[in-house]
Amino acid sequence: MEYYLVGGAVRDKLLEREIVERDYVVVGTTVEEMLSLGFKQVGKDFPVFLHPQTKEEFALARTEKKQGLGYTGFICNASPNVTIEQDLLRRDLTVNAMAMKANGEIIDPYQGQVDLKNRVLRHVSNAFIEDPLRVLRVARFAARYHYLGFTIAPETLDLMKHISDSGELAALSGERIWLEFAKALSEGAPDIFFVELCRCNALKSIWPEMDDALRRSHPIAAIKHIVNESESLAVRFAVLTLQLKHQSSEKALNSWELDAVNSVKKLSTTLRVPNAIKWLAISVIRHHKKVNKSFSLSAKKILALLNDLDVWRKPDSFAEFLTACHATNALEDNTKQISFLQSAVAECRKIKPQKFIEQGITGRDIRMAIDNEKLSVIEKLQSKALNKL
Repeated sequence: MEYYLVGGAVRDKLLEREIVERDYVVVGTTVEEMLSLGFKQVGKDFPVFLHPQTKEEFALARTEKKQGLGYTGFICNASPNVTIEQDLLRRDLTVNAMAMKANGEIIDPYQGQVDLKNRVLRHVSNAFIEDPLRVLRVARFAARYHYLGFTIAPETLDLMKHISDSGELAALSGERIWLEFAKALSEGAPDIFFVELCRCNALKSIWPEMDDALRRSHPIAAIKHIVNESESLAVRFAVLTLQLKHQSSEKALNSWELDAVNSVKKLSTTLRVPNAIKWLAISVIRHHKKVNKSFSLSAKKILALLNDLDVWRKPDSFAEFLTACHATNALEDNTKQISFLQSAVAECRKIKPQKFIEQGITGRDIRMAIDNEKLSVIEKLQSKALNKL
């Protein structure tokens, strides 16, 4: 019985990156023996165990044989005779197909260290095409390690195209695709993820409107910029959706918003995008232009904007909305407009109904009185801001 540190932990250790989690493979043992040693079994599709003290994952070495569609259609063999080399052969990329013994010795049967040195993401074997999820995973790794100069090997990109063109991506659940989207948007170069999905024809079947937009407008400057401004998944996704303005060169720029909103709604239904993230994306598409125009808009239109954004009940969402609007405006500084809107909300929040109740105002007239007071506040702040320009 031997155990090895495997996969991402070995890769990141060799790249001198922080190791987020450690996974181990155990060779030469059985489920019964693992349980007798105090390990707790948690794997449903294949034998995975939690260490009794560290709670780290230990999986029995296994081989896999494709039997159906998708990334779950595999028959696993986890007998004690499976070697570490056989286990590593089933993995996606050579840089993920390395193992390390307890003494630090590296097991590298598929030249992962060579590809690490050359900054190449390369598939281990042609069995790569058996799992459609690998298309998204490789694109995500390209986004994560872009800062180190990693690129996808041409022959691996060809296999990714083969999977995309085969229609097998349809076997992936919407939730699983969104999980990869979310992880990729949290990487250091999220734009690379979508660019690579576009290159291998995967985005065409997952999000055709975005595929069309990226083929017409590349690179994604706003997404690159947002990395330095916000780690919020909702903000990054919202900024990405503004790329949809390029989805059709025939459409006038003032009429793209409806198509973009419909695209986001359709994608959100298919991928089960969380409601808060969908809401922010749609709000940014509909209203981001109004932020830059806030000094010239009437007080009524500004109040209508604030009400539509529900700033009174969703202050955090409003803050993310403004962050996204700032990030998408790289060519024109809208800091003063954002500061004005923030001040308007802060001052309007101070208006309480008790003041009007004491004046004898009742019923619906209270709401009208509060709105009139808000309009007055907005007009004064707007005038003050304009005088400083």
